[in-house]
Amino acid sequence: MIKLYQFPISHYCEKIRWALDYKNINYQLINMLPGLHINQTKKMGLGSSVPILQYKDDYLQGSVKIIDFLDRQFPKKLLTPIDEKQRNEVLEWENYLDKEIGVNVRLCVYNILLEYPEIVKPFFSHKDPWYGKLFLLFAYPKLKNKMRFFMNISNDTSLISKQALNIAIDRLDQHYQNNRFLVGDGFTRADLSAAALLAPLAMPKQYGLDWPENIPVKLQNLIDEFSSRISWVDGIYRDYR
Repeated sequence: MIKLYQFPISHYCEKIRWALDYKNINYQLINMLPGLHINQTKKMGLGSSVPILQYKDDYLQGSVKIIDFLDRQFPKKLLTPIDEKQRNEVLEWENYLDKEIGVNVRLCVYNILLEYPEIVKPFFSHKDPWYGKLFLLFAYPKLKNKMRFFMNISNDTSLISKQALNIAIDRLDQHYQNNRFLVGDGFTRADLSAAALLAPLAMPKQYGLDWPENIPVKLQNLIDEFSSRISWVDGIYRDYR
């Protein structure tokens, strides 16, 4: 049985949930609790980042490596093109999206949501071990400060990230206005990455979380700023998720 160690809120983990589901691979989801998860990853001989995929006795860390592995081990419904030129284009897109979309969405969204524990704590403790809610009840203020420190999350860095996000989203939107896919004439890991990494701003139902009914004004303003340029995200989720 394949096991996926993850944070339910993580859009990088969504990349792997989506890849596994797309390929119809049976797997077990293991939700980890931010902060406490480090003890678990150390036992695996790995760093603290997720997603982590366990296959038999081996662990793979990071969405790019995991999708590489899934395409090798489970070649049905490949996400990586066989054609070398298209494969290189897809991997270039994925690398760009991970850095320019994934990182900046995370920073902008967390900078807002970390100040709303009533929203974030249910995300962090979603289907987690029984002690999750109790842990967060007492540890959240310290966890929030650590996340801000280690992930360099602040109002200043958020402004810089939003500028970078504007550039990346403009590039994607312009491409999707004239093309159904990022590369070639079929769905690839590039399209999967684009939609999954923007999901926190599009909030598709297929993500697997109950998005907040009352969205903070700052977050709603952020969503509104990009909504017209990421409308294609819903279409990719509808057709391939």
